[in-house]
Amino acid sequence: MSDPLPLVDAHHHVWNLDHRPQSWLHEPGHEPIRRTFGVDDLRASATRALAGRRPARTVLVQCVTSLDETREFLALADTDPLIGAVVGWADLTSPAIGDVLDELRAGPGGGWLRAVRHLVQAEPDSGWLQRPSVERGLRAVAERGLGYDVLIRDHQFDQAVGLAERVPELPLVLDHAGKPPIAKGELADWERDVRRLAGHPQVRCKVSGLVTEADHQRWTIDDIRHVWDVLLTAFGPDRLMFGSDWPVCVLAGGWNRWAATVEELLADCSPAETSAVLADTATGFYRLALPERTETTSCS
Repeated sequence: MSDPLPLVDAHHHVWNLDHRPQSWLHEPGHEPIRRTFGVDDLRASATRALAGRRPARTVLVQCVTSLDETREFLALADTDPLIGAVVGWADLTSPAIGDVLDELRAGPGGGWLRAVRHLVQAEPDSGWLQRPSVERGLRAVAERGLGYDVLIRDHQFDQAVGLAERVPELPLVLDHAGKPPIAKGELADWERDVRRLAGHPQVRCKVSGLVTEADHQRWTIDDIRHVWDVLLTAFGPDRLMFGSDWPVCVLAGGWNRWAATVEELLADCSPAETSAVLADTATGFYRLALPERTETTSCS
């Protein structure tokens, strides 16, 4: 017998509302997740195996524009073996961005910093990622061997494509598949743009956050399948990674329901393709250290 194959959840969050309020949680409809969530809550929620796999490592992703939050997440990763990498935040427009990244990496748990992210989806400037100050900051990210999580909405793809063209040395991962407007059923523009971005080989994509772009109460796997088919043909399994977007996914069914959905979507994939989506792509991008598998024999 051998240990189960590993599963990597490449996108989840934690927050402590007593310590750091999250203003976005006060938007209507967020009541189910308007409380504190920690890593042990994730362990308690992720009880369903996905293609026979259980979470072996996760990627903890920033929530707010706060260096203090990033420092806290790095320290948390240093104490919790489930967390294999942190996607933090730093002010990319700052002339001191290189020094800030170096300070983060030299601090407690700094070795777990593998990428940075900015909430571009909330920026009104349609060219934010092409600002000279931002591009300078992203080049500092690339120089330090870090990646960049691209958080955009479906109408902001031009920014991501421009970044991929101008800074090809920066490893990119598209969060939540660029937030396709599943609930509206208007996917033609998103499909065109996601294929444009996928044409750049340094870009990966997270199969995450899709259920919260669908109707939270009435979505079915059929609502997700077309998006999945586009991602699979555009990126290929070797550039896709599973993410739960927990606890945000609680708004639309939770970790276990999303895991069951992904398992069904993977039904026609080979074992190697399944392994890529569920572990290998994220392991490579975030340089994760997975538990070693052990082989044992039985005398019975």
